[in-house]
Amino acid sequence: MADDNGTPPQQPPDSKQPGGPGMKVSRNVISWLVLLGLAMLLVAVLSGQLTPSKELSISEFEKLVQDKKIEKLVIKEDGFLEGLRILDEGEQLNTPRQFKVIFPREAIDSDFVKRMEQELRGVADVEAQKPNQFMLVLLSMLPYILIFAIIWFLIFRQIRGASGPGGMLGNFGRSRHKVSHKEHTNVTFTDVAGIDEAKEEVGEIIEFLKAPKKFQRLGGRIPHGILLVGAPGCGKTLLAKAIAGEAEVPFFSISGSDFVEMFVGVGASRVRDLFKQAKENSPCIIFLDEIDAVGRRRGASFAGGGHDEREQTLNAILVEMDGFDTNSQVIVIAATNRSDVLDPALIRPGRFDRQVFVSLPDLQGRYEILKVHMRKIKLGPNVDIRRCARGTPMFSGAELAAIANEAALIATMHNKEFVEQEDLEEARDKIRWGRAKKSAVIDERDRKITAYHEAGHALIQALEKEADPLHKVSIIPRGPAGGATFSLPERDRIVYAKLYLLATMRVMLGGRIAEEVFFDDVSSGAAADIKHATEIARRMVREWGMAEKAGFVYYGDDEARGAIFDMGARDYSDKTAEMIDAEIKRILDGAYEAARQTILENRDKLEAIAQALLRLETITGEEVNALIRGESLERPGVADLLDNAVPEPEVGVARPVPIDPKPHTDIGGGAVPQPS
Repeated sequence: MADDNGTPPQQPPDSKQPGGPGMKVSRNVISWLVLLGLAMLLVAVLSGQLTPSKELSISEFEKLVQDKKIEKLVIKEDGFLEGLRILDEGEQLNTPRQFKVIFPREAIDSDFVKRMEQELRGVADVEAQKPNQFMLVLLSMLPYILIFAIIWFLIFRQIRGASGPGGMLGNFGRSRHKVSHKEHTNVTFTDVAGIDEAKEEVGEIIEFLKAPKKFQRLGGRIPHGILLVGAPGCGKTLLAKAIAGEAEVPFFSISGSDFVEMFVGVGASRVRDLFKQAKENSPCIIFLDEIDAVGRRRGASFAGGGHDEREQTLNAILVEMDGFDTNSQVIVIAATNRSDVLDPALIRPGRFDRQVFVSLPDLQGRYEILKVHMRKIKLGPNVDIRRCARGTPMFSGAELAAIANEAALIATMHNKEFVEQEDLEEARDKIRWGRAKKSAVIDERDRKITAYHEAGHALIQALEKEADPLHKVSIIPRGPAGGATFSLPERDRIVYAKLYLLATMRVMLGGRIAEEVFFDDVSSGAAADIKHATEIARRMVREWGMAEKAGFVYYGDDEARGAIFDMGARDYSDKTAEMIDAEIKRILDGAYEAARQTILENRDKLEAIAQALLRLETITGEEVNALIRGESLERPGVADLLDNAVPEPEVGVARPVPIDPKPHTDIGGGAVPQPS
């Protein structure tokens, strides 16, 4: 990888050459040696000043002179006398020998020095010393010089090195991109699956850069930019990494948020710096991830203005991509999941010439993605990757990668030698709906309500020909759901037929009807069922033209027109709104009555499914169909396993089956069409 200034990686310079690592190391050594010397000098000075000394009076000093008890004496003209005295026999060795005497300044003259020399001749060394004014000033300033030197070496030099030639503030205007080359990444097009059309689109870009004259032969020009649009986790960034792995040109990557700073004008400066370095290394590719952070529509917010930092950054991008000074050898690839909020000037031809839609993978795409992520995983003989792909509709590539990894972790925790099909099933349920809660204890009545509720869903889904096939039913909660009924779509649905939508609504309403029929009461467990069924009915009337009275008219919300300043506005009258509400209610009531009639006609079959759920907790779609045919299930239930494991079980303890304290939520396994 290159450094942050955008220059391509080069061979390391020789340590013997000027500017090489050897020179840098030697300079650092010299700097630290200077700092160490100053520290030692300060310690020496302070140690001399902190040496314990005893201050004597003039009379005590004269007595020492008379008794010949002075070993050394230094006389200074400023009135200070310093010396060493001879210890008496009774004094300990750790008693301070050094002393000092303060005389009046006028008393220290040449006669005083001569008198001391005569009286101490042969006993002590007497030295007359004149004060060095320069040394006095230097010693007084030395602590401050040392403190400043420490701050300089430890703080300012690091800031200067990190900021580059511009000094302490020079780094703000520099781009924070990273440069990748083919040999610096391990992702190639073989690691990208499920988005073949998008892969072909970006593959052409690499061909443009490798042989530009081939495409310019007929008068064409290389596209300036490609915009990758898709939901989160669909593989936009992975596709960009694959381009970096396949291209033989420098690959500059940066996020849209890296342009935004607290200082106005920094974003535009970083854009100019990025494109400047890209042009110096052309032909090359620039990848702008999450471009909607700086590319939003101008003037569409309360804070919008000509001096807005985000707008200045966007203007700089617009000019660099298609201005007077345009380099055709620099191709910009951007990624976003909010193309609807981008500025029209940014996505026009000439800037982003192509928009590549990276959508959720279909059945074959999910199968290919799972195969890619399961290359390094040890799979058992019973693993059916295509069945797992069928059971993951509306899953993104990132979620499929998480399923493969989670299945390997689950198998490892159970000390298995390889991953089995049940590990993939558990991983899928855990990724989408959360971990199964098997430890909480609930009331037996709540457990029965959950079992009959899920049995209602399962019965109608198994009997409805237009609905997706039933996969499994469980009363073991996951996440916010108290139970779950999973479907296994046989194919991906691009459009939703009216018969399929009505069948799906009847499946959703089956749980509430089962509670009403068998308990003469209803619970809050159908909250999510009601919400999803109402959403389907509303879209049937307002957007899809599937209501008789509403007709072939669109009554949905216009997102392009429903801007910030026009919230709550609609394009139809109050009378039409009443008609829409009545049609939604009519569709829901019709689905409710049809589902109720089905349950009343198959009450005994629903009873058998509910009892099997109470005994086994989880049953498959094949077992539900067997119960509907009147067959019985022979495999042991949870209670049987507990009886075999514990000889004397406690009496009156119900099987622990948790329930979320929030309203019960059913899981439809992706069969429910979600709002786009």
